[in-house]
Amino acid sequence: MGAVFGPAGNSNSYNKNISIYEYLKSFNLGAYEYQCGRGVRVSPKNAEKFGLSMKDIKLSVHAPYYISLSSVEEEKRNNSVKYIIQTAKIAKCMGATRIVVHSGSCGKIDRQLALNLAKETISKAVVALKEENLDDISICPETMGKVNQLGTLDEVLSLCEVADNMIPCVDFGHLNARTFGKVNSSTAYAEILNSIENKLGLDRLKIFHSHFSKIEYTVPGGEKKHLTFEDTTYGPDFEPLAELIARRGLSPTFICESSGTQAEDAKKMQEMYKQFL
Repeated sequence: MGAVFGPAGNSNSYNKNISIYEYLKSFNLGAYEYQCGRGVRVSPKNAEKFGLSMKDIKLSVHAPYYISLSSVEEEKRNNSVKYIIQTAKIAKCMGATRIVVHSGSCGKIDRQLALNLAKETISKAVVALKEENLDDISICPETMGKVNQLGTLDEVLSLCEVADNMIPCVDFGHLNARTFGKVNSSTAYAEILNSIENKLGLDRLKIFHSHFSKIEYTVPGGEKKHLTFEDTTYGPDFEPLAELIARRGLSPTFICESSGTQAEDAKKMQEMYKQFL
């Protein structure tokens, strides 16, 4: 099938006089990530209508940012399970099969404790999804860009080991930001892909989920802000990754999170990828 590309939400250039579907098709894009970062505010009816309008577009949904998988407060972790279920229900109405979830924060607690709490929360969410007949929706824990956040590659892969249908959301911009520029070469990208295969197997590597954008970072904090492909300072560069994806015959979904130019930059990513096919 090959890699599929699309934006996270709508670029600044989006004109509401046309449908999102028509807008995506004007860029020849095949994926779209619906944004529920500030809460699930779309009704099931409207979600279904939106999904039907997107026809052959591969949909995913970003869950609320305030989900806290690793909170030391049990109530917050239990509420996070509820928010995951809410997001999954809307995803199901749309015909989406993946929901992206932030991995959590370490705060002032030990990283291993934070990871253990997050795994416990994810495990509860997996059980709850099955009880709600939503286990065909994959939770995609996301690698995060700030050093004090849970969400290194290894931590995300560990979360994905909780259930076979979980898929990692590898945000290469985040990983580059939290390592202060070290994820920006063919060698670094290959190590990431190899780690996914070694931990989760070839089947999940083939279809992993991804966010990609250039991101400004600070030392020692990590991620500061998302940029556009016009940036020549911070990176990461997509072309070496595009070559690896094509050469290995992988079929990930790439969601571009550039600041205001996500559809335009998703098209550039797609063009880079196609030159290696």
